[in-house]
Amino acid sequence: MLHVVLYRPEIPQNTGNIMRTCVATGTTLHIIGPLPFDLSEKALKRAGLDYIADLKYVYYGNYEEFVAKNPNANLYYITRYADKAYSSYDLSDKIHDIYLMFGRESTGIPHDILRDHPDRCMRLPMTPMARSLNLSNCVAIVVYEALRQQNFPNLATTEVLKGPDFLEKEKNQK
Repeated sequence: MLHVVLYRPEIPQNTGNIMRTCVATGTTLHIIGPLPFDLSEKALKRAGLDYIADLKYVYYGNYEEFVAKNPNANLYYITRYADKAYSSYDLSDKIHDIYLMFGRESTGIPHDILRDHPDRCMRLPMTPMARSLNLSNCVAIVVYEALRQQNFPNLATTEVLKGPDFLEKEKNQK
């Protein structure tokens, strides 16, 4: 199973978008606090739309609590300070849980945590002029890479609501 870990997110809209991504991909969300916003805030709900009711998530008051409750987590850290791209990691294991940690929008993951796990740090390649991408975009990119490597387990690869041949049927109705 895939897990997204947010270390002290600061922007409720990003967290709401990430919640929606987690529901759409069957990913469990772990939020490490403290948070500067309430998880029931209107902006959070708007970004997550009606998906929040289906979200699997766990809240931790701090990083130490997360580590204590997940002592053997197969954890990767997404950071601009990594030397290897996220796509160079083997995330294809469908048997063991994979945890992907993303840091605060303003400061990322604390450097002490990164220094303790240099071989587990991955980055999203970008031009030298860019410092970072939007947090919710980063989560979506890395989550979908892991799911691609796992051949999208339990995810629909054809249109479910309107049927796989909807476009053709719609064209014929005109």
